[in-house]
Amino acid sequence: MALTVVRHTVSDYSAWREVYDSVKPLQTKYGVLEESAYQDPGNPNDVLVLHRFASVAKAEAFVNSPELRESMGRAGVVGHPRIEIFEDA
Repeated sequence: MALTVVRHTVSDYSAWREVYDSVKPLQTKYGVLEESAYQDPGNPNDVLVLHRFASVAKAEAFVNSPELRESMGRAGVVGHPRIEIFEDA
C-alpha cells in the first residue's frame, strides 16, 4: 500500500473543492482506493489531500499524470504543491 500526501495553497477553497469533486473518475482511473481532504483551521485555502493506492507505482503514475496537473491548474492551486509518497512499513 502507498499513500500520497499533497499540501498546497489554493486561491479559493470552494472553487478548488468543485474541481476536486469533479475529478473522481481520474482518481478511479489511477487506482485511488481512499481519499480525504483537510483544511488548515486558520487558513481554509491551505489544503492537505491524502490518497491511498495499492502500490507506489500507482501513486507515482497518478501524481505524475498530466491530467492531475491540469486539474490542479483549473482548481486554482497557487505555486508548487508539496507532494510526497509513503509506503506501508
